[in-house]
Amino acid sequence: MKKITLATFKKFLKENEGNLLIKVKSVFDGMQDMVDQIENAGFRELKKGNGEQAYYRSENTLGYEGVWLVGYSRDSFREIENGIEVYNCCGSFDIKLAK
Repeated sequence: MKKITLATFKKFLKENEGNLLIKVKSVFDGMQDMVDQIENAGFRELKKGNGEQAYYRSENTLGYEGVWLVGYSRDSFREIENGIEVYNCCGSFDIKLAK
């Protein structure tokens, strides 16, 4: 596969909407001012957020629960089996196709 970019990631989400799983592996913790690993993280269905809340209308979430992008070319994308891994200063998550 070619280099994965934000455009590639958005296209993957759009083309496979309703058939995706997410595993949030780490998140930013403001109380400790660091990224914390999530113990025993597992895959769950990737859901669209409630459009009523500003959080889910944000460019950072693309409208999905568990997704957080920094933008300005500060997100790293890597191909994984049947999906994409996303890593940035706010945490990391995997999104893959549901089998």
